[in-house]
Amino acid sequence: MDFDFSADQYGLRDEARRFLEKQSPMGYVREFLDDPSGWSRDLWKQMSELGWPALAFPEEYGGLGQGFLDLVLLLGELGRALAPVPFLSSVAMCGQIILAHGSEEQRARYLPGIASGDRIAAMALAEQPQGFGGGPIDMKPVRDGDSWRISGEKKYVLDAPAADMFVVAACTGDSNSWFVVEEGARVTPHTTYDPTRPIGTVTFENAPAEQLDAPSLHPGLQFATAALCAEMIGTAQRTLDMTVDYSKQREQFGRPIGSFQAIKHKCAEMATELEAARSAAFYACWAVATGAEDAALSTHIAKSYCSDQLAHLAGEGVQAHGGIAFTWEHDMHLYLKRAKTQQVLLGDGAFHRELIARIVGL
Repeated sequence: MDFDFSADQYGLRDEARRFLEKQSPMGYVREFLDDPSGWSRDLWKQMSELGWPALAFPEEYGGLGQGFLDLVLLLGELGRALAPVPFLSSVAMCGQIILAHGSEEQRARYLPGIASGDRIAAMALAEQPQGFGGGPIDMKPVRDGDSWRISGEKKYVLDAPAADMFVVAACTGDSNSWFVVEEGARVTPHTTYDPTRPIGTVTFENAPAEQLDAPSLHPGLQFATAALCAEMIGTAQRTLDMTVDYSKQREQFGRPIGSFQAIKHKCAEMATELEAARSAAFYACWAVATGAEDAALSTHIAKSYCSDQLAHLAGEGVQAHGGIAFTWEHDMHLYLKRAKTQQVLLGDGAFHRELIARIVGL
């Protein structure tokens, strides 16, 4: 079976890289580090005009009729550039959840705004301070006639300061389900370890909520996890590229440090970790996109491996750069911080290994 991407998908990746290098260089990204909203409306508008948010949605919902796999390499490029846009949250997470779980009427109502870029959605999942998405769901909506109302807090909501609607995980009886909330939410932005990624606590105060059709968090949560892994690959690839380039330029004792065996081994280990993570992440994306039987297992494997190995890769990149990586002026610390937040977002390696053990019966 061929798991490779098509020529069109590679072409989109190359065009996305050229676009982001021109429109969103690191100097531009840094302009939003102290912005409470943390995102660029101008860059988002340009992406929307290019049709990126519409890419993976059916034409009847305002999309371009492609699929989730067409987002994979694009997510990697956005992760590579640390682009200040809510693409992962709105399109690859919330959009795919609504597409997977919504009724025809719900899809027709919510997806066109997301596909056009006119509406920004954020996924509200985590409730525990230490969870970051990998913990129990305790929020319980209450019936209000034929509809629902939600009260309570969701923490660490990615891109919450930019969002005008939320896809919320809540518990109904013995099962968890997704709800869409368009009003009645209050966002409190937070300063986090990663200044390139806006995070907020969302407080719902008797907010009207609409339950999506399927009374389960899957496969929507699997799409979200696979999409995050795809972004992680791009972030890690840029970290490796920066490290290799620096090792060729930085000289010590009259020689490039890349000629020293210790640095060679470090770069080789980083490349090995990245390629293994890439295989796991891309297979997980294929599995959820095609509805494969091992979709759940593959996403847990991918997130577990990517969380541990790519965070280690980022740390090795800092070590190879030496003291300059700890300066504010250098970009390496931004990639380390992104990798460390990606590590725990939607559950860390230990959380996903526990779920793997349950699936295989250990």
